Formats: sequence, C-alpha cells, structure tokens
Amino acid sequence: MTSTPGLHVVSVTWRDACAFVAMWHRHHTPPAGCKFCIGAASDTGVLIGVAITGRPVARHLDDGTTLEVTRVATDCTANACSLLYAACWRAAKALGLCLAAHLHPSRRERCQLARGAGWHVIAQRPAHPGWDRPSRPRQATGTEHIPAPCGKPPLTPGTKGPP
Repeated sequence: MTSTPGLHVVSVTWRDACAFVAMWHRHHTPPAGCKFCIGAASDTGVLIGVAITGRPVARHLDDGTTLEVTRVATDCTANACSLLYAACWRAAKALGLCLAAHLHPSRRERCQLARGAGWHVIAQRPAHPGWDRPSRPRQATGTEHIPAPCGKPPLTPGTKGPP
C-alpha cells in the first residue's frame, strides 16, 4: 500500500475514472482510452482522485513499451496527485513498461508534485500558442501558453524506466 496518512490506492474502472475526470478536472475532458486507471481514496473509502494511464499522445513515444499518465484529477486533497503518480509508476514497472508524464499545473504545483512522487523533469518544453493548425483545427482547452515539462520517475538498479 502507501505510507501517505489517510490515503490509499484503490482500483478504479474506466467508467468511474472518466466520470471523476469530467467532474473534477479543471480544463480537460476524459481521454479517449486507457491501459489502466488508479484511484486514491480516503480512510473512509471516499474516492478523492484518479489517474488514467494510456498510450503516449506523441506518436514518436508510442513504442509499445511506454505509457503516459494522460489525466490526473483530484478534489484538491493534499498529496493525492503525488500518491497517484507514484502508484502509476509502480504499476507500469510491475508490467515491465516505461512511464512518462506531461505535467501541466502551475510551476509551483509541478515542482511539488514531481518531488512528492519522486519524479524528476527530463525536458522543459516552451509554452505553445495553441494546437490549432490550418490542416487540423482544434478547440482551445485552456492549456495554451503553459510551459509543459516532461517528467519521469527515478531509476533504480535493475528497473526499466522511461527513455
């Protein structure tokens, strides 16, 4: 389990995870698919957060062994995001897969989240003006103009981590 007081990791169905993201995520809708979903619950059994892990959004990272944390949503309970990211890494590692995440919260939140989960930033991408292109129009989602670091969990001897 986990050592975070008052929180523990639980299994969550795809449907329940999507419903939680639709209710709690501040700017994204649920993703189109997943490989697995993990939840965080309070000691009373109330679901306080979910993480959805799936194939990488970037085509060049989709090598069959890499997963990406595509959504994390919580009710703002302290340490819930870190608990979920750490649980996703443990699950991916147990399956023999790599795991990466694109973190979009504010700079302060990213630093605390990455540290709390034991992750470190491997790339810092500049703010993007938006995803709209003449060949593929996109709706604004609220993530435009936000720098997006790419993080990964720490490597330990004998484990396979993100490339």
